[in-house]
Amino acid sequence: MTTLRDLGLSEYESRTYRELLEHGPTTAKELSSASDVPMGRIYDVLNALEGNGLVRSQSASRPKKYVAVEPDTALDRLVDARKRELDQQAERYESVAADLIDDLDTADAVQGQFWTAAVGPEETVELFLERLSAADVRIYHVAGLPSAQIDIGEVGQQVLESFEAALARGVSVQALIDPDLVETIPEELNEQFSTRLRGHENYRIRASTDIDGTFTLIDSEELCIEVPNPLDSSEVFAMINFKDAAFADDVRTVFEEQWDDSTPLDF
Repeated sequence: MTTLRDLGLSEYESRTYRELLEHGPTTAKELSSASDVPMGRIYDVLNALEGNGLVRSQSASRPKKYVAVEPDTALDRLVDARKRELDQQAERYESVAADLIDDLDTADAVQGQFWTAAVGPEETVELFLERLSAADVRIYHVAGLPSAQIDIGEVGQQVLESFEAALARGVSVQALIDPDLVETIPEELNEQFSTRLRGHENYRIRASTDIDGTFTLIDSEELCIEVPNPLDSSEVFAMINFKDAAFADDVRTVFEEQWDDSTPLDF
């Protein structure tokens, strides 16, 4: 059952506020008796409620009386207070993360071969976006036609934002896509790609009819390869993240050859 405690009030504060709503203007002594809040605590409780804008006091009366603010106003004030707390907490977390980033940077890149995999369309997208965010120098992205399991509008928006963030941190992005992919992307998203990325000195996009599959080469040493379902090639089965500098160099050579034979796109 939802209670005022879910919005940050203590048990004593919650009981006192409810009693005020029920009885109207009331003295501290009367509230202590009605709410079972000890007399030694009631003034602290009332001061806290008044400080949060949930209670008003009539100072001119003797003894002083208290009245509850209307519930809709009180609840709005409680929600606003919790939102401010969350914003402050988020800022603290961001500050801590900024302080830790240098301490947590790996001293050396992973040497030799290393691979991992994500199975399923959602996990595949998550791994792909994670690796894009790790790029430091260059992204070569090759995109065939998307799986029917993937929301091209939603995922395309995430890829756009990842490319934009990469460019902002100085990473160059080259995208080589199947020309039919342009027709499957929502027109509004195509316009966003054009508006937000076109003209950036480190971004280029071309089309090639020779594309067979989807993969991304990151920093000339790491590959994300989309693996189709062996029982239905139109569906995504998994994504393999493979780190091998020698193999990545071979892939880069093939990419550049295909890039030279491709057609520039104006978006």
